[in-house]
Amino acid sequence: MNTKLSLLFCIILLTFQSCKQIHKTEHTSETQDTRHWSYSGETSPEHWVEVEKNSNCDGKYQSPINIINKDADSVSSENLLKIYYSPKTSISKVENNGHSIQFDFEAGDSIDYKNEIYYLKQIHFHEPSEHKINGIIYPIEIHLVHVNKTGQISVLGILGEEGDESQLFEFFESFLPIENGSEKEIHQNIDLSSLFLNANNYYSYSGSLTTPPCTEGVNWIVFKKPIILSVEEVLKLKNNMPINNYRNEQPLNNRLVKLNY
Repeated sequence: MNTKLSLLFCIILLTFQSCKQIHKTEHTSETQDTRHWSYSGETSPEHWVEVEKNSNCDGKYQSPINIINKDADSVSSENLLKIYYSPKTSISKVENNGHSIQFDFEAGDSIDYKNEIYYLKQIHFHEPSEHKINGIIYPIEIHLVHVNKTGQISVLGILGEEGDESQLFEFFESFLPIENGSEKEIHQNIDLSSLFLNANNYYSYSGSLTTPPCTEGVNWIVFKKPIILSVEEVLKLKNNMPINNYRNEQPLNNRLVKLNY
């Protein structure tokens, strides 16, 4: 009889411990999501809202968008945007952050947008482009990220199409390849003036960062005329970044896009 009671007690104890462990596991999975956003699979842009719980990725004013030229409100760009880049803009380092190739800049260069100064912080790349113009997807898009003293962000978006070789991109790519998670100190000067062949012809709208946390209230300035770089230069960047590191098109939600000329 004692043997039967002991066996019954053991079964009850094991059942209790198993249920407790299952409950603990379920609770942990509900409160913690250790996945990190990416551009593919279960952590791709379509799932960023689930993965990045405290982000704005489900906001109403997100980027990128498809810019329809005929729907843009044409306005004079006189004095709205001024670019104060030195011919010797100083790069501090390059890094492969797992999402893009990013060049960080030392303090100094800036833009004046709507009478507010924003300082150049970094340049990174998306392949293919995130923004579309009249539904056209370009081979590459460059984002020049600027931040003012209060933390507000303005991004210059430059589209690239394939053609002749670009000396500027030859310089950028002289520091590649670089492994995922690695960085290289540079501390060299670069002339970025070739990026702004027609700085007075651009689209502007209020949007967000195109990567988590998808912060809204970002000033977007997307230049209408693409720059030219070679197929080989596009491929070299592509081979150093995740495949298709772009976010899908976001709804406009009645936002006004301006064509500044």
